[in-house]
Amino acid sequence: MNPPAPKMEFHVAAKRLDAHGSVAQCKDAELVLDTDLAGRRDAFNPAELLLAALAACMLKGIERVTPILKFRLRGVEVKVHGVRRDVPPGLESIDYEILVDTDEDDRRLELLHENVRRYGTVFNTVAPGTQLSGTLRRAA
Repeated sequence: MNPPAPKMEFHVAAKRLDAHGSVAQCKDAELVLDTDLAGRRDAFNPAELLLAALAACMLKGIERVTPILKFRLRGVEVKVHGVRRDVPPGLESIDYEILVDTDEDDRRLELLHENVRRYGTVFNTVAPGTQLSGTLRRAA
């Protein structure tokens, strides 16, 4: 019997710079965080980071499955919208739209969407605690 494969792990460190912002570091990357109580336009706030992580998860999932499905595309865009509730604080709903520039038929688009929903790490983490819904369609 083979031992189980090691589990994938992720590591991020974040540090307060001052009252106007913070920085997160992972691997060789650095990301400025909006932790200013007044907000700042040049950085993602925590909720926007969550939505960006969800969008990135969908994009990465598409990159992963297109070679397997032999799905041909020219580009993909993901738009994500979240609605915050105040008590308790959280995102009560997240809607997304995935636009795929492709000549593949509608059945293949649905297959791609099913794979995005089924195999995304962030998608499957967010979905149980949030009203998460969206569409995948051909870009105009």
